[in-house]
Amino acid sequence: MKRLDVLSWDEYFMGVAHLSALRSKDPNTQVGACIVDADRKIVGMGYNGLPLGCSDDEFPWGNQGDTLDTKYPFVVHAELNAILNSLCSLKDCSIYVSLFPCNECAKAIIQSGIKKIVYEDDKYAHTDEVKASKRMLTASGVEYIQMEKKISLEVRMD
Repeated sequence: MKRLDVLSWDEYFMGVAHLSALRSKDPNTQVGACIVDADRKIVGMGYNGLPLGCSDDEFPWGNQGDTLDTKYPFVVHAELNAILNSLCSLKDCSIYVSLFPCNECAKAIIQSGIKKIVYEDDKYAHTDEVKASKRMLTASGVEYIQMEKKISLEVRMD
């Protein structure tokens, strides 16, 4: 008899997003994203980090102070990284992301042709950025669904 206690597809792809997030050097928030096509093939992955060529040691990782002394103007979000890392059309794809996309990422998601967002955490739902994001996603017909089950990765560091 086959094993029945396997991950669902949503759990699997969210797990991949969480695994990607482990690459983030951000000391406060690690976000991962995984883009999947209609055939359940992974076509893009990303995490929040600095652009290529920008040293993790030379740019700030703080989240308070003057803008140029924080990470905010420099870090590429996981969703945008996943879109930029993809080598194919994202039309009608789904994106799995550990944190609900901000308004800037929502624009990239919409423009790329992604039609569904599966997200885990919506801790910034009260912010104008996420309210704007939801407004644009709804207006453009991008579906967004929150996963009920939280995914946890136990990583052993030897």
